Amino acid sequence: MQIDIYDFDKTIVPFDSGSLFFMYCMIHYPWCIIILPIVAVAGLLLGLGLIGFTEFKRTCYLYLPMIPTEKAVKKFWDKYINKVHPWFLERKRYSIIISASPDFLLEEIANRLKVDELICSRHNRKTGVIIGKNCRAEEKVRRLYEMHKPEDLEVMDVYSDSYRHDKYIFSLAQNQCYHIEHSKKVPFNYKDVYSD
Repeated sequence: MQIDIYDFDKTIVPFDSGSLFFMYCMIHYPWCIIILPIVAVAGLLLGLGLIGFTEFKRTCYLYLPMIPTEKAVKKFWDKYINKVHPWFLERKRYSIIISASPDFLLEEIANRLKVDELICSRHNRKTGVIIGKNCRAEEKVRRLYEMHKPEDLEVMDVYSDSYRHDKYIFSLAQNQCYHIEHSKKVPFNYKDVYSD
């Protein structure tokens, strides 16, 4: 099966959806600000290298039990769906989004955009706590091949805003890699960017 792979944040949309949803909830459900000191401490520990990014993300969605999550997500995407880049709507092949953002946030927009498949970070919907590893870097490829046998896929094009974090999915492209810059698709040759 021929497929195209897309990152989501700053690729299909020009923002980080998890961070923007966090701010959206702090504004629309202001009682959630009580978790800010916990997130701030976790951010400090992350900056000092005392915890990893997955551990940091365990604190980021602790406000979920305090909000009507499904309703909040729908209203969030009602507001921001118009920010989806028009070029994404013109896709032709089977499309798989692979993202570090949470499942409870991306499932709604993936359904609205009629994406064929979504792979992202899993979260407990009641507590907000991340389940397993954060779906970034090498984990994206591992999760893809958890769902599909490598021999069953022919990865054609790969799209992402991050040379640094998405080297691993870029390496799968058999046709073209696209780096997203200022919302535009910029084609590049994998071997020109990566030395391995």
